[in-house]
Amino acid sequence: MRHALHPDHRVADVPAATGAMTVLHATEAATVHLAVHARTEGVCAADVDRSLYEDRSVVKQLAMRRTLFVFPRDLLPAALGSASARVAAEQRRLVARDAQRHGVADDGQGWLDAAAGAVLGRLAGSAPMSARALREELPELTGTVTAHLDKKYGGTSHLAPRVLTMLGAEGRTTRGPNAGHWRLSRPTWTLMADWLGEQPEPLGTDEGYAVLVRRWLRTFGPGTLDDLQWWLGSTRSAARAALAAVDAVPVSLDGDRTGWLLPDDVEPVGPVQPWAALLPTLDPTTMGWKQRDFYLDPEHTAYLFDSNGNGGATAWWDGRIVGAWVQDEEAAVRVVQTPDVDLRPDARAALEHEARRLTDWLDGVRISNVYSSALMKSGRLP
Repeated sequence: MRHALHPDHRVADVPAATGAMTVLHATEAATVHLAVHARTEGVCAADVDRSLYEDRSVVKQLAMRRTLFVFPRDLLPAALGSASARVAAEQRRLVARDAQRHGVADDGQGWLDAAAGAVLGRLAGSAPMSARALREELPELTGTVTAHLDKKYGGTSHLAPRVLTMLGAEGRTTRGPNAGHWRLSRPTWTLMADWLGEQPEPLGTDEGYAVLVRRWLRTFGPGTLDDLQWWLGSTRSAARAALAAVDAVPVSLDGDRTGWLLPDDVEPVGPVQPWAALLPTLDPTTMGWKQRDFYLDPEHTAYLFDSNGNGGATAWWDGRIVGAWVQDEEAAVRVVQTPDVDLRPDARAALEHEARRLTDWLDGVRISNVYSSALMKSGRLP
């Protein structure tokens, strides 16, 4: 119910869908729009873009685990003072190190300070600009890194996007309008103060983590300390301190594990009718916990997650993942069942209904994924 996936509990708009999940994953641009669709009725892709780029009621921000999320605006100060600040400090160290190690400058930190200052100066009072436009205009951003030539992901890359990523994690810049179709990531950059009309004031580190943890528990509780530390991308001590700060209470979980809930959230939840949902790659429900055996057979993990724990598109029935979804050449959505899962006729009918609903919503748009699972790639594993 809280994830707004049950048909009787879907929400009205983009901010409500975002708030229901605390944040939405945005590593793949299409995930934001598809995650909103799964939790709403009558909200189209243009409505999502309007919330992101016109109303600015939700904002893209690099935060937990160096992952890009869509945040409700009121949650930005908490992230900027905690998870984003942790990421920003690490990125500042790595970019300065690589600038010096790869011969861009003798003083990597000095180069980074000059590059960051040039970006902030150029964007002040300016229309949003792409990373490429900034790099071509600002000599301070000149510099490349060549690494991992023996790997598929290796090669030569510009440092300019990493400078912008660091400034974004610091909350000094933010992603403005997307320069491409909503299913693609083509960000432009602007000053956060210009974009929002004010500069969010970061909370203190401890307070910021506590606010994030309170929201996470409301959305994902009960969750274990391991779940929370993983989701936050924090130290174990920071996660433990945040649980104490919000007066979280322990509860017993299967497997002799301890979970945590907010003190006003310990009453049992009543039963709901079975429900079906088709969720996108990296959907926040799929990615909300580190330990997933309560909604996924461990033997099926390899079908649906990559080796780094990134979840592909998923098909859910009554609180468990039972497959994936893909599109055919005509962009029609079809469900690919996980091997050895036996679905009743009512489950199949409900999933087929969701496939038709998503097909109609996409209206011919085909989604490509960086994080495609094995089940998505194969159509169906034997």
